[in-house]
Amino acid sequence: MYLPVSLKSKHPSGTKTFGLPDIHPIFLQFFLAASVSISFSICWQMEGRKWEDINKDILVNVLGRVGMESLLLDVPFVCKSWYKASREPQCWEHLIFPTFIKPDDIDDLWWEPEIPDRGFIDRLEMTYQENLSATAFVKFIVNRSCGNATIIKLPGGCTEEALEYVANECPRLKGLAVGSYNEFINGIIVKFISKWKYLEMLKLGKYDLKEIIPQIGLHCNNLIWLSAPYTYIGKDEASALVSSLSKLKYLDLHGGDFEKEALVMILQGCKQLVHLDIRQSFGFDDDDAEILELASHIPAFKCEGSIITPDWLDDDHIDHDDLVYDSSYFD
Repeated sequence: MYLPVSLKSKHPSGTKTFGLPDIHPIFLQFFLAASVSISFSICWQMEGRKWEDINKDILVNVLGRVGMESLLLDVPFVCKSWYKASREPQCWEHLIFPTFIKPDDIDDLWWEPEIPDRGFIDRLEMTYQENLSATAFVKFIVNRSCGNATIIKLPGGCTEEALEYVANECPRLKGLAVGSYNEFINGIIVKFISKWKYLEMLKLGKYDLKEIIPQIGLHCNNLIWLSAPYTYIGKDEASALVSSLSKLKYLDLHGGDFEKEALVMILQGCKQLVHLDIRQSFGFDDDDAEILELASHIPAFKCEGSIITPDWLDDDHIDHDDLVYDSSYFD
């Protein structure tokens, strides 16, 4: 895929509404930009000033918070100074990719038209006159950051080549979400975890935790937040968590399949937890007195809807609309 350095075509501006979930403070900073930029724009226009007169450092600070879609398809077309500012690496520190980009090996005839974020992808292809593939797009965006990226949510359909590129080009990464539709990536991410020594937050898909947890503990000493929903948690997985990541503060294992003894091990061994989400899980009841007592020291403990044995005869027994975690923008 080739994306031109000089943006010549114009495209109608689109509008996208972003939610502001109750998330860890490190992620709140760049979600505030939308309201800040709107207020700033109104005041600036009322004073009769020109867009190109805005102080560059202030402009870059704001543009770094507006999101990937606006940086690519809206901001560059305001004026020349905004286009130049949008190319600054500081604008590309937080890379939240669309939920799904067409995988490299899928024919156009099989491309699903109703996927999430399809409007963003359509605008990109129309503006740049290119058919986007996951690998090419990830490389293009990562190059914009010039090694400054600190938070990345990968798109679904991400390839091993793209993940390796991220590992090599984003050494300062502090937050990584593998994203949906990436079961293949979940299986190989252990190969690259040693590249991210500053990682503080990691969201995985359904994954064999006993394989990756020791590697995280070995290479990522700053990790305090881990999300691995819908995962099996047995004694081996719990032992790995307790021995390798005992300093965890935020742990999301909602929808998991637990051995009760494994959950007891986590509650007894991860003493620094301030947030534990094990809602809608199997292997214990949400009113289990022993579990509630062991979790009483955790300020935010969530276990609603958990039961010992799932009712496999009823596929609708879980209300997935209720599974909203504090960092749901990763979903």
